[in-house]
Amino acid sequence: MFKVVQESLNETKHEACIVGIFERQSALGGVLAAWDEQLNGQLTALLKEGDLSPKRKQIAKIHTLGQLNIKRLYFVGLGKESDLTFDGLRETIGRLFKMLKGEKLTEAAVALDTFITENLDASEAAHAFAEAFALATYQFVGYKQKSNEPEKKLEEMTVYTAADPKEVEVSLLVGSVYGRATNSARTLVNTPSNLLTATDLADYAVELARKYKFEYEVLEKAEMEKLGMGALLAVNKGSSEPPKMIVLKYQGKEAWENVIALVGKGVTFDTGGYSIKTKDGIVGMKTDMAGAAAVLGAMEIIGELRPEQNVIAVIPATDNLISADAFRPDDVITSMSGKTIEIKNTDAEGRLILADAITYAKHHGANYIIDVATLTGGVIIALGVHTTGALTNHEEMFEQLLEASVETGECIWRLPITEKDKERVRNSPIADLNNSPGREGHAIMGGAFLAEFAENTPWVHLDIAGTSVTSKDHDLGPAGATGVMVRTLATFVERFQ
Repeated sequence: MFKVVQESLNETKHEACIVGIFERQSALGGVLAAWDEQLNGQLTALLKEGDLSPKRKQIAKIHTLGQLNIKRLYFVGLGKESDLTFDGLRETIGRLFKMLKGEKLTEAAVALDTFITENLDASEAAHAFAEAFALATYQFVGYKQKSNEPEKKLEEMTVYTAADPKEVEVSLLVGSVYGRATNSARTLVNTPSNLLTATDLADYAVELARKYKFEYEVLEKAEMEKLGMGALLAVNKGSSEPPKMIVLKYQGKEAWENVIALVGKGVTFDTGGYSIKTKDGIVGMKTDMAGAAAVLGAMEIIGELRPEQNVIAVIPATDNLISADAFRPDDVITSMSGKTIEIKNTDAEGRLILADAITYAKHHGANYIIDVATLTGGVIIALGVHTTGALTNHEEMFEQLLEASVETGECIWRLPITEKDKERVRNSPIADLNNSPGREGHAIMGGAFLAEFAENTPWVHLDIAGTSVTSKDHDLGPAGATGVMVRTLATFVERFQ
């Protein structure tokens, strides 16, 4: 897809070339100056007249009408040079690639050095380009009948730079891997639940394991019963589909120590059980396995880039349905940890399956745990749809995760767990815990419940109920699944110390 060269742009032919321009750019330099001369000063004139706008995310297309070897020039406004960030560049480039996709170009060039600043080097710009391309051009094909018209898409991009070509190539590769893995997660989340059962999710994970030579394990219902996974099994009781406990192991160090566990909620469809959702609330519940998808996407990046870390992915997978056998409010169940749980709300099922998954991760030697889940509607009330909620029992670990989220542009915000919150979760007259102490602070209650199973193991909980899907197209993708936390989890693993 990407090819890095150090030749002059004046000497090669392309359908299009992408160029960055900044506000207060005093004069056109380099290759732009040469093009301006060949075009009789028209670029300078268009810039002065405002037809080429340097304001951020403004994109202008200029046809060269045979005066240059390049048919079209795409000028990308970047705003003030001092204000350009990696995240801002990625979004701007995403908007550009959406435009190019609509124009059905098959080949283009990039003048990479026109996107470099004092704070953003060629490698970072290359990463932003590659990641933005994958994310912005993603489309869930769906199940409509296909058109006979041949599809045209951007398949070749030549990157021109004076920087070290090997370093730029590595950054392009990493950016592409991050983008593709996020898209893999998006596709899982977008897939209807009748086509993505717990068994299908397990099969997908096994394929990933075989591709990247991970160790893997898929526990069946009988094995869960022997291990006492009563929380996961309770949620599965209403279903005709068998549950799966999916485990992937990546060993990047000689000894199995300092193990990071990524635990993802895999509820393939959630009716709410007997605490049934409303007719509007039940639509879209195929996305309730977005935590599992995020973990699998992160494992794809880990498999491609092979960091020197030990990582275990644990995914409890089931749907939550209603039948004569389904679990009910007022039931008491026993989790794998031995802790008993009074069921107050069968729609608070995600924390139940995660409880057994967290315990199982610890049995596999997890020293650090991050769980990811579309856990509560309460986090949307608290933080909206652009910010992931986080709770933790370990400040230092959370700070490293926060740094990773800033780097990837996936905003997270920490919520508290107080002693009063712990008391509410433990407030059952007949069991050790109750799974839903009430609506107040619901997102915090979900995290406080999971903390009871993490115990003294350093742990962070990420509630992605608001951020896992979006109702609107955006610069880095279409409406639908976002693939949120794939890149943050992978970055955390890579940087962890």
